[in-house]
Amino acid sequence: QVQLVESGGGLVQAGGSLRLSCVASGNIFSIIAMGWYRQAPGKQRDMVAEITSITNYADSVKGRFTISRDNAKNTVYLQMNSLKFEDTAVYYCNVHGLTADWPRRPFRSWGQGTQVTVSS
Repeated sequence: QVQLVESGGGLVQAGGSLRLSCVASGNIFSIIAMGWYRQAPGKQRDMVAEITSITNYADSVKGRFTISRDNAKNTVYLQMNSLKFEDTAVYYCNVHGLTADWPRRPFRSWGQGTQVTVSS
């Protein structure tokens, strides 16, 4: 089993910054991709940013958000700058990889979510 623990959400004024962190632990052999998704009330969960050997961003956050990862710590970060009211959502960490036990199996795990609220 793979566990994800997120931190860093909170309340911030428009124009401000927040940094989210997500640590993966447990039955992990390798991590292929790490990413952040978000879900606002009444809306579907959408990809915000993903990182493998390259990064991929939703158009709405390009130039404002930066995703990075520390492979030694199985940790992914999301630096969010110039936050807007419409960035308000629950942010979920997502990790895709292979399990450590044999036979190796692919896994995809979700964090519990962290609330980001941007006041206008």
